[in-house]
Amino acid sequence: MVQLDKIDIRLLQLLQDDASLSIAQLADSVALSANACWRRVKQLEEAGVIRRRVALLDAGLMGCGITVFVAIRTNQHNEDWLDTFARGVADIPEIVEFYRMSGDVDYLLKVLVADIPHYDRVYKQLIKVTQLTDVSSSFAMERIKYTTAIPLPRPAA
Repeated sequence: MVQLDKIDIRLLQLLQDDASLSIAQLADSVALSANACWRRVKQLEEAGVIRRRVALLDAGLMGCGITVFVAIRTNQHNEDWLDTFARGVADIPEIVEFYRMSGDVDYLLKVLVADIPHYDRVYKQLIKVTQLTDVSSSFAMERIKYTTAIPLPRPAA
């Protein structure tokens, strides 16, 4: 884990909330000069703590307001199968998250679509990728909490 002081943590909090803040705005918020602030942000980028800065779009306004969680079970657990499956999943833009799981489900996908027919097209594309034992889909009724911010360590007192 990267060692962060309270200024680094505050910078990360600010950037997670609004990545468009200028160096001058960030510097004012953490009581640093613009140059010192820029160096810290650059160090956080070089260390890989800040991977990139993005704009968060409204999925509903972009025509993909339905979230589907897809649980995948397979009887294949070899590297070649996973490589094929991962490449196939990467080619489906509606699949926005992809996890290998422990427990009863082997893989969990998060899919964003416009409607049921759109999901059906994604489903048909997915099952063509490779052999799957079971595909179970759950449609989110309501998004109660959503954040892209990761929990940050508490600054030392």
